[in-house]
Amino acid sequence: MLFEPLWNNKHIANVQITLGETVGVEERGGYYDHSGALRDMGQNHMLQMLTMIAMEPPSRLFPEDIRDEKVKVLRSLRAFTSDEEVSNNVVRGQYAEGEYRGKQLPGYRQEDKVDPQSNTETYFAARVFVDNFRWAGVPFYIRTGKRLPVKTTEIVVEFKSMPNNVYLGKKYKLEPNLLVIRVNPMEGIYIKINAKKPGSDSEIQPLAMDFCQSCMIGINSPEAYERLLHDAAEGIPRTLPVGMKWQQPGLLWIGLQQPGDRIRESFIRTLLEHGGQKRQISCWSRTDSTGGR
Repeated sequence: MLFEPLWNNKHIANVQITLGETVGVEERGGYYDHSGALRDMGQNHMLQMLTMIAMEPPSRLFPEDIRDEKVKVLRSLRAFTSDEEVSNNVVRGQYAEGEYRGKQLPGYRQEDKVDPQSNTETYFAARVFVDNFRWAGVPFYIRTGKRLPVKTTEIVVEFKSMPNNVYLGKKYKLEPNLLVIRVNPMEGIYIKINAKKPGSDSEIQPLAMDFCQSCMIGINSPEAYERLLHDAAEGIPRTLPVGMKWQQPGLLWIGLQQPGDRIRESFIRTLLEHGGQKRQISCWSRTDSTGGR
């Protein structure tokens, strides 16, 4: 209830959902080359986290009521309708060969059971919009990939900054207030706000408040799949995707299957336009006028 009055497009600048892995495809090259990051993570893990952040409060804390609210979010997702929209809102990439801590690592195309000419993405990032009354105009940045610098699953909610021409904004560069929900590997919540520095001066400094749930519970905290398998064995439909209606996974698949096909087709056309040469871009971060990073 603390954030509910602020949980809308009047106070939130953007939402960033990141699922980063430091490993490559390992022994899953044969499977991964036919799915890629978009289908492997995008249409299930990423969209599930997006719906949990954007959903309306359910009338009851029953699985059916929670699913109904999540389905409404999926129906409100704005679809990509042109190559230009894909180009402006989507980034795809592959990891290349390199070295990490003195160990030589192969590029994606050198992995076992992967086509040497594969165009399958190992990194996917997109800016998506939920076109409903609460979230209209707020960009949701989703990004996932293999062989990234940090293994992390987290959701960053960035609140709108105060005008920079009033009060202390004229004198100091104020950082945005952030709410960070850490899912993995360390579970917890991190809040970053601007606060006055102790003393007679009016200097403003970032202040962090960190709650680490994993630190309190320790190594006995059950993993996500442990809970999932336990609930499946007990017939409890509270966790994902146990007990889902067909409606939700269908919308999850349609929600990214059709845009995913458009993204892949647009990517291939872009390659042909550039003579088959890929363009090098920075894939880990993307900044625009809305403040997303």
